[in-house]
Amino acid sequence: MAKFEIVMPKLGESIIEATITKWLKKEGDSVKEDESILEIATDKVDSEIPSPVEGILVERFFKEGDVVAIGTVIAVIDLGGEEDAVKSAGTEKAKDKAEAKPTPAEPIKEKPQPITEKVTPEPLKDSDPVDSGRFYSPLVKNIAKQENISQQELEHIHGTGSEGRLTKQDLLNYIATRGTASHPASLPAAGRKHPASSIQHPASGNFTGEDQVIEMDRIRQLISSHMVRSVQTSPHVTSFVEVDMSRIVSWRDQHKDEFLKQQGLKLTFTPVFIEAIAKAVRDYPQVNVSVDGNRILLHKDINVGMAVSLPNYNLIVPVIKNADQKNLFGIQRDVTDLAERARASKLKPDEITDGTISLTNLGSFGTLAGTPIINQPQAAIIAVGSIKKRPVVIETPSGDAIMIRHIMILSITYDHRVIDGALGGLFLNKMVFYLENFDTNQNL
Repeated sequence: MAKFEIVMPKLGESIIEATITKWLKKEGDSVKEDESILEIATDKVDSEIPSPVEGILVERFFKEGDVVAIGTVIAVIDLGGEEDAVKSAGTEKAKDKAEAKPTPAEPIKEKPQPITEKVTPEPLKDSDPVDSGRFYSPLVKNIAKQENISQQELEHIHGTGSEGRLTKQDLLNYIATRGTASHPASLPAAGRKHPASSIQHPASGNFTGEDQVIEMDRIRQLISSHMVRSVQTSPHVTSFVEVDMSRIVSWRDQHKDEFLKQQGLKLTFTPVFIEAIAKAVRDYPQVNVSVDGNRILLHKDINVGMAVSLPNYNLIVPVIKNADQKNLFGIQRDVTDLAERARASKLKPDEITDGTISLTNLGSFGTLAGTPIINQPQAAIIAVGSIKKRPVVIETPSGDAIMIRHIMILSITYDHRVIDGALGGLFLNKMVFYLENFDTNQNL
């Protein structure tokens, strides 16, 4: 009987594990080729895993909620053939199990265990002054290092893993409330039994019988942790300018119907903003940086993250890679595709990584201006407000005149560790130049 192993696929260069959030198929269910059999989640994005073969799902090795390493076998599909071989999705060749067994019976395979149940993770460093015998995974230790959490502080964070072990989610939850919750020493130590009432949570006001308590979903927890970490990491400064968008508004009004008819895409302002960002970055590349300790990483690629609001009011930031190498049509195509798939939870992990600078369009919700939070590890985020008709003073050869123009407030929020007001102002004004001198004769 031929079988096929489904493995946790590679989901991106920096992703080493994923959480199984939902099984779409039960053991014994028939599976068609390319039919999704489970949903998984990473720190970056949610995905569905399709079956590359057709058959019967005969075995599932993990439960919903388990964290699984990339490349681990997660399920087996019976192909219905007569070969006594086990083929593995993602491996170089089929594995013959029959030779290892004394009988022709089907090979008995030990089920792989979830990452969260490992009992031999990497121990703490010998130099650690705290010696409680508690272990931490390399992933947890790496996150703690990035957040400047001492080993002693780790000892006092309550763990929900096996034998009180500290999981990645435990640490992310702690980081999200760090500085607002009670002192870490008041929390239960690792592995110590405690009543639920002994864990203190920050008070957020008085509750009445009509109030509703809503648990954050996984994405909102990640956003919460990411925003808190960004504010704790970077000193935020925001600078503002006004832009006369009349030239661009007129151009868009003239071409949007034809563009929709010919290309099947709505012509929006977003690609115009992204193009202006890319051009300004070429002029002032010091904005396209990130910080690594005492080093500044100057990025060669100009990858513009684009904030997209989801139907459940969460937020995700897909990335327009190499935006400076694309024309307006190419950018608009990427913008439309990424936004649609973001709202349908169809993004790939690589499509929301490697951003070097971000854009958020506050104007799409009627907001005039804002001070967004930097998307770490980037050093700057651009915000565009709503475009409003306003009376403004225009200088003409015959003197000043008051005219009705389409005005927009443009802002940049930057990391003051590496970007000062002068550079932020110069960058903004260069964007203003490119927007107000937009080429209305360019081909789409």
